[in-house]
Amino acid sequence: MGFGAMRLTGPGVWGLPADVPAALDLARLAVELGVTFIDTADSYGPGTSEEMLAEALYPYPDGLVIGTKAGQSRPSRDEWLPLGRPEYLRQQAELSLRRLRLESLDLFQLHRIDPQVPVAEQFGALAQLQKEGKIRHIGLSQVSVAELEAARTEIDVVSVQNRYSLSDRVDEDVLEYCEREGIAFVPWLPIARGEHSRDRGVLAGVAAELGATTTQVSLAWLLHRSPMMIPIPGTSSAGHLRENVAAAELVLTDEQFARLDAAYPAS
Repeated sequence: MGFGAMRLTGPGVWGLPADVPAALDLARLAVELGVTFIDTADSYGPGTSEEMLAEALYPYPDGLVIGTKAGQSRPSRDEWLPLGRPEYLRQQAELSLRRLRLESLDLFQLHRIDPQVPVAEQFGALAQLQKEGKIRHIGLSQVSVAELEAARTEIDVVSVQNRYSLSDRVDEDVLEYCEREGIAFVPWLPIARGEHSRDRGVLAGVAAELGATTTQVSLAWLLHRSPMMIPIPGTSSAGHLRENVAAAELVLTDEQFARLDAAYPAS
């Protein structure tokens, strides 16, 4: 189970959180609970999430992978705008290195493909950063199969981060492609903004059978769905973090998985 660090920020994913010490403790707790993959982005804050992770965890323990992203600009609290100009992506990588106190980023993901910039230029910037040793691995976020295939003619893509959950499976074809090609699939909004915690249907029934919460069952369903899956539920609550991480130990039967699959069919 991974950890999404977007909520180590203030309201609207903007600025510092209200309780900085608690947010720092939350990041430390994630690692103490065994999390080895943390997802963040330059746009979270902007910059705040990366700074908080460094403050909480640097020097980083062996085996911890921090993936960050660039390509979503934040001109204001309420705006998220794709920006994929090569010079901007290179600048943001340098800033992420500085904030995370690293010489090389483990995983650098293109947060969004910018429709105003030729894709070859965006992929080229990532390839150049990798050639320079600034990033080790390259990932993409919110892409179609066609976009992923086009990218792989230019760069080696190790991960895809698309919106996906038990109740939101529009990108089932992208997951299937990643399974065939051995590419990690990192679902964002894996518990649908907390909607699964309020389920009173099949999900709640399976949770009762397992003595678990509906949130835990929805995360366990993701892990059962594919060996390429790395969920990254985010939270600002230590209790919810413990609940989320514990879901990795929950084992669904094939019958329970099939029942959930049928209740929330892919589009």
